[in-house]
This record gives sequence, structure tokens and C-alpha cells, in this order.
Amino acid sequence: MSAEETRPSAQSGAHGEAPDYDGIVEHDNHLPRWWLMTLFGAIIFSVGYWLYYHKLEGRPQRAELEADEKALVEARDKAIASRVNDESLLAARADAAAMGRGQDLYKTTCAACHGEKGEGKIGPNLTDASWIHGGKPSQIFMTVTRGVPEKGMVAWGPSLGAAKVQDVVVYLLSIKNTQVVGKAPEGTPEP
Repeated sequence: MSAEETRPSAQSGAHGEAPDYDGIVEHDNHLPRWWLMTLFGAIIFSVGYWLYYHKLEGRPQRAELEADEKALVEARDKAIASRVNDESLLAARADAAAMGRGQDLYKTTCAACHGEKGEGKIGPNLTDASWIHGGKPSQIFMTVTRGVPEKGMVAWGPSLGAAKVQDVVVYLLSIKNTQVVGKAPEGTPEP
């Protein structure tokens, strides 16, 4: 008998022997234990993660993020408000350059909603004595800085910066109480 006749066929793998294909022996080895433990651990972790965050609503990350953002905005507003107060804004009205810059910025950023003269279009009239979010200089500054998203007013602080917002507020203080004919007064009358 020749050696080829006694050899098991590549398909059979007789008597538990590994099949041999072109000199390559196929073995049926088990996966390493560390690999299996990693796989099973990842599966268990993912099921637990899914249950905790999606079914049991554990640790509300969105609420934490919103609270952190709100605290950050409040801290930033306090820092800005400590540098900008009513007296500094009223004193800046005497600066003709700041008034001119504020008027230019008003025309490019505010006039679309508040009108060329502040008479009010979509937004409220800025030339009367009534102010929705407070008519003190620092209140006007914070309104322009933070905006009023629920009413459609953009927060101009991030895009313009505090110095340019201050220029706009200086201009707004100059047109306040000029009583340009336009939209009816809205908000609380300010002295």
C-alpha cells in the first residue's frame, strides 16, 4: 500500500485527525480565554449601559449639561456686568467715536427688526420710554449680549464682543425717549 492510499482524504478528517489541504493542516483550537472574557465583558457592559441610560433613564446627562451651560452663562454675565455698569455706559455717551460705531453697528445688525430709527418693526420700539427687559443701561447691555431667543432676538454678545455691544448700547441710549413715531410702546415704562 502506498502512503497516499493510507492518508485520510482532505474532506474526511477521519478518526479526529485534522484535515490536510495542500500541506496546510486545519486545527480546531479554542479561542484564547482572555479574548473570550473580553468579548463577554463587552457584551455584558453594553447591555448594562443600554439598560441604565436608555431604559432606566439613569443619570440624566442632558439635564446636567444644560445646568452646567446655564451656570457658565450666569458666571459670564456676572463677569461682564461687573465691568460694565450704568455709570460707565452713561459716561460713554459723550464719546462721539463710540456713538458713530454704535450707529453703524445698529444699522447692520439691529435695524432689520427694530427699524432704521428704532421705531420698531418686528422688534419693539426703542425710542419710547417702555422697555420689555428693563431700560437701565446695564439691562439693555445684557439684553443685547444675551438676546431674547424665545422672541427671536439673536444673542449679539458672542458674535460682536463686549466692546461692540457697548457701542450699540451707547447709541440706543442716545435714541431712547426720542419718541419716533412707530410701533406702540411695549413693556414697562422707565423713567
